[in-house]
Amino acid sequence: MTRIATANSYDNTIANLARRQAELSRLQENLATGKRVLKPSDDPVAATLAETAANRLSRTQADLRALEASRTSLQQAESGLAESGDLIQRVRDLLVTAGNATFTSSEREDVARQLEGLREQLVAVANRQDSSGRTLFGGLGGAATPFVDLYGPSGAGVQFEGQRGQAAAGNASLPQALDGNAIWMRVPQGNGTFTIGLGAGNTGGVSTDMGQVTDATQLTGNDYRIDFADVGGVIQYTVTNATTGTPVAGQTGVPYEANKTISFDGISLQMRGEAAAGDRIDINPVSGPTDIFSVVQNAIDALRQDAPNRSAVQGQALARAMTELDAAHDKVLLARGRAGEWLNRADSLNTLMETRSVDLDTERSRLEDMDMVKGISDFQNQQVGLEAAIKSYAQVQRMSLFQVI
Repeated sequence: MTRIATANSYDNTIANLARRQAELSRLQENLATGKRVLKPSDDPVAATLAETAANRLSRTQADLRALEASRTSLQQAESGLAESGDLIQRVRDLLVTAGNATFTSSEREDVARQLEGLREQLVAVANRQDSSGRTLFGGLGGAATPFVDLYGPSGAGVQFEGQRGQAAAGNASLPQALDGNAIWMRVPQGNGTFTIGLGAGNTGGVSTDMGQVTDATQLTGNDYRIDFADVGGVIQYTVTNATTGTPVAGQTGVPYEANKTISFDGISLQMRGEAAAGDRIDINPVSGPTDIFSVVQNAIDALRQDAPNRSAVQGQALARAMTELDAAHDKVLLARGRAGEWLNRADSLNTLMETRSVDLDTERSRLEDMDMVKGISDFQNQQVGLEAAIKSYAQVQRMSLFQVI
């Protein structure tokens, strides 16, 4: 038979009261913070899973902030592209107006000055920055001012000083800058395959349309020249392959007829106006792209040109400028459409990541947070149990044989 000493009984009772007090304090802390897991020892598995969810939530929120910054930049870039399209359309309208044969030199000069202002506005749009000071059309970076205007005595035109290329869109990110070089500096010359120009010494009024390709398989990629001569009082033309120096079969000494379309080696073009002996038309394959700024500047130079055959030269130059402007406008519209697609994708990504954030936050809450109803009930039960234990201990502590003697 084991004998339990009074002192040992008291020690056990005190230890039990201390445990109840500690549990009550823990429940009180849980209720105050609303958390079931305050440290890993409370529930190691839940604490580990909750930390993982918190890390993923932090990354998702960082992605959301980066996405919002990209969306803001894309919205400003799309706005700049819309403005660029409007400016190009205004340039085209002015070129149509300038084609009026009755315009005086002062009226043409007025149009030229308006075109200069529009060109400067195009450069300003191309160099636009977002609210954080990043260039919107600098490509992959490399310059605070990607488009440098060097028009003047050097005649170098507008140069792209940024870094060509376009950042790829990721699963949770979008580009913050567009490739301005691809938008404004890669405009096809002429009709995209060849260009047509008038000889510098022309005295007649002959001109052409921009021409077209009738059979790509017959293209030679060579230079051609159309020469006009007076033979017995009849203006005739001869087409020569300037690269090889040989006349084109069937195009030698042909009587000239205005508004007649001629075809050779996969090329066709319509010649207009009255030709004079000694006039020449040059046809050259496109060697590379031009840029929207050069297109506008060439139109300005044509309007200011004063020559005996000014009307023909100006008409030819303006027709080419409008063709190239249309191609440039298509590139701007294409870039604007791409920016719109990215903005739509930004909306989808934003919704996806916000939903993911809610799910991760819910998962972390499920692992860490306390059921407040159950927590309050447990706290009250623990409190009642502690009070009862304290009262019982007080009653037992006063019990002694001397009280019954």
